[in-house]
Amino acid sequence: MNKLKDQVDFQPSNVRTYAKYTFKHALRRWWVLRGSGSRGKGVYVENNVQLQRHPEKVFFGEWVMLKEGVRICPTHSEASITIGNWTTVGHHTFIFSKNEIKIGNNCLIAPFCYLVDSDHGIDCNTLIREQAMTTKPIIIGNDVWLGTGAVITKGVTIGDGAVVAAHAVVTHDVPPNAVVAGTPAKIIRYREKVL
Repeated sequence: MNKLKDQVDFQPSNVRTYAKYTFKHALRRWWVLRGSGSRGKGVYVENNVQLQRHPEKVFFGEWVMLKEGVRICPTHSEASITIGNWTTVGHHTFIFSKNEIKIGNNCLIAPFCYLVDSDHGIDCNTLIREQAMTTKPIIIGNDVWLGTGAVITKGVTIGDGAVVAAHAVVTHDVPPNAVVAGTPAKIIRYREKVL
């Protein structure tokens, strides 16, 4: 018997057990993903999911799940967004890229998260809407969990196995297996392997 199962009340994730692949789903999946750059098998698309502006610059791995209300938007033809195998993107999460956003395999992105790899200038002598934007890629490793309402800003790399608490605002890199919380997010502890 697995030691982890012996030590805790182990229950595997049920997020996909209710996701029925019906004809209606197949039609919605085809309609939403028809212009995407690539899509692996088993991508699941709930209602009201949109790929905006440049869907040809969005790349999906296998068994990705896009929950209701997700918005994925490469803002111009040079931007790209990649979502890895078995990653779930939660309800009403927005992913906007002016440069590059890469999300690894086996990630859980909770509802209402916001990932954006650019920012407006804030010089006082010019209207904000007229100022140049700055941009840097966002890289999210494998097995990362973003809690509800997390905000990931430009230039951030989140290491494998990290956890971002609900409503945290991540402005700096997060090391592998770190648990971060707060605004701005700070390390509160590290995940440990159960022996």
